[in-house]
Amino acid sequence: MPLSLLACLLALLVLRGLATNEAFHDSRIAISVDKDTVPQSLLKGGPVIDARGAKNEHPVSYHIPDRTAVLSFDDGPSPEWTPKILEVLASRKVRADFFVTGAMTTRNPELIRQIVAGGHELGVHTFTHPDLVYQSHARISWELAQTQLALAGVAGVHSALFRPPYSSDATAMDDWNYPVIKYVGARGYLTAFIDRDTDDWKRPGVDAIVKAAMPAKPGAGALILLHDAGGDRTQTLAALVQIIDKLQADGYRFTTISDALGASSATVPVDGFQLWAGKGFIWATQVAVHTLPVLVGLLAVVGFLNFGRFALMIVLAPIHARRSKRRDAWGPPVTEPVTVLVPAYNERECVANTLRSLAAGDHPIEVIVIDDGSTDGTADIVEEMDLPFVRLIRKANGGKSTALNTGIAAASHDIIVMMDGDTVFEPSTVRELVQPFADAAIGAVAGNAKVGNRESLIGAWQHIEYVLGHNLDRRMYDVLGVIPTIPGAVGAFRKEALRRVGGMSDDTLAEDTDITIAVLCDGWRIVYAEHARAWTEAPASLQQLWSQRYRWSYGSMQAMWKHRGAVTSRGPAGRFGRLGLPLIVLFGVVAPLLAPLVDMFLLYGVLFGDAPITLTSWGGFILLQAALSWYAFRLDREKPWHLISLPIQQLVYRQLMYIVLLQSAITAMTGGRLRWQKLRRTGEVAVPVEA
Repeated sequence: MPLSLLACLLALLVLRGLATNEAFHDSRIAISVDKDTVPQSLLKGGPVIDARGAKNEHPVSYHIPDRTAVLSFDDGPSPEWTPKILEVLASRKVRADFFVTGAMTTRNPELIRQIVAGGHELGVHTFTHPDLVYQSHARISWELAQTQLALAGVAGVHSALFRPPYSSDATAMDDWNYPVIKYVGARGYLTAFIDRDTDDWKRPGVDAIVKAAMPAKPGAGALILLHDAGGDRTQTLAALVQIIDKLQADGYRFTTISDALGASSATVPVDGFQLWAGKGFIWATQVAVHTLPVLVGLLAVVGFLNFGRFALMIVLAPIHARRSKRRDAWGPPVTEPVTVLVPAYNERECVANTLRSLAAGDHPIEVIVIDDGSTDGTADIVEEMDLPFVRLIRKANGGKSTALNTGIAAASHDIIVMMDGDTVFEPSTVRELVQPFADAAIGAVAGNAKVGNRESLIGAWQHIEYVLGHNLDRRMYDVLGVIPTIPGAVGAFRKEALRRVGGMSDDTLAEDTDITIAVLCDGWRIVYAEHARAWTEAPASLQQLWSQRYRWSYGSMQAMWKHRGAVTSRGPAGRFGRLGLPLIVLFGVVAPLLAPLVDMFLLYGVLFGDAPITLTSWGGFILLQAALSWYAFRLDREKPWHLISLPIQQLVYRQLMYIVLLQSAITAMTGGRLRWQKLRRTGEVAVPVEA
């Protein structure tokens, strides 16, 4: 469903691009070449070429009869000039031919209906107005078919008349465009060139336009070219009045091409599937045209949120970094023992490494491993290690929240550290994590989670995300006093704070976000201890990554919805509800959900717009992202060489995260339920890595 939604939005962009003649536009114009293959009878014949049916091998041409003038208008219809031209024609009871483009037709359906209602004849002038000598047969067929589809949709008609873009009189046919005339003729089209080219698009002056429209010989028939779109047609409009008056005074009658040739009208009604397919096409195009301003507005929102977040990070992260350098920032050192809880479910590959890292720590601890009904012998491994500071509690499987609550109830100390069974601590991690508790107002501390298996490409992408998207964010939220999530891999709580909020809840799949928000709303401060580093094993495959982030995103949305009442609360809960919750929703949900628009406009710009400007803009964004990432790596004392993969991350990993979040949002909005999914671990994060 997320992919289908994104595909539909991209299709809307393309439809809108077709309607505005941006998508698939080809501005090349051929220069005339030799005429060796063009029959002399056509070069010296009339302006209308018939290469239909049996005549395809030997096309014939037709002249406009003497004392007959056909006015033809190209490139429209235009909402500004076509109505004025129709008024002039109606006032003098003159019928004409309008060779319309499909793009203009889709944007101005009412004008096509007015042209038909006025008794005028429609002709096909392609959809995007390319020079057809450069186009394949498939592209030519598409140009014709899409224009016919548009005509059917807006007026319920098709046309058998065709005029090539950039065409002139029959003498201009050459070895390149003659095959196009035959190809189009084989598909049932009568090709209409011209006798008199007014060059009105150059705006040479009213007198020059009138003079150019006059037949080469007195009394000779003339198919006259004018334009009702493509720019200022003030001169064309003024000249049109004089052309009609002057030729009528010379005894000319005005009519359409078909009538001049004694044939039935080239504009014919359609019904059935062709009619409804056309209506569907026009409806979709109109939706696309009217949707674009909304998408552009949402794109502006994305830009505002992203640059706003960058600005907050740049301003607030240094403040946090300076404060973190003060080793006595919280008061006297915290030296009393703490309890470390290790909930474990089928962690046989990792649990030994986890406990060994705790044994190497430099702060007094008791460790409680809560085996949550493991079936792989996790508890047996803990027992075999027989570490004196470790207690093992076996319980039936009930989920991480119940395991943590069991550990909280059994904890001997007032400060409780929580970690995952697939995580290892550095020797100083627990000590660094608990120092902020010297301040009695602090109820919880978030540690610095690191990706241990960062050598793979997927691991490197997650490493960048952790340093930039998690830890730099936490610095910002810390200064604002609204840290929304204490990572399950490394965090600490006052036992009293946990007791006051009722312990860990199983209401959501993001128990870490849920408990963090609950503690904040209860009035406790939460801070980020950047030196309390923990090394966790990140998902090693895209499938595992998808499962993990799907759960994270869905659970975070559950937690935000659960605590939505904080918006109208008073006190600490109200402060979080009116400051923290909006920031989390805007930066964590709205911006990522709308961010795919950036990539869709990027793709559209490269394919159909100004590719150099589009790529330059995207490159500027990547450079800004790289600069911010480098700064985040510098603050975390990380080697920046992993940032080499940042451009690829922006093209692949970021899009994957968008789709995960979009799927989570769809699941939440449709009332779907998501179960906890256990990730398969390898245990490769065995020892702390030097930062």
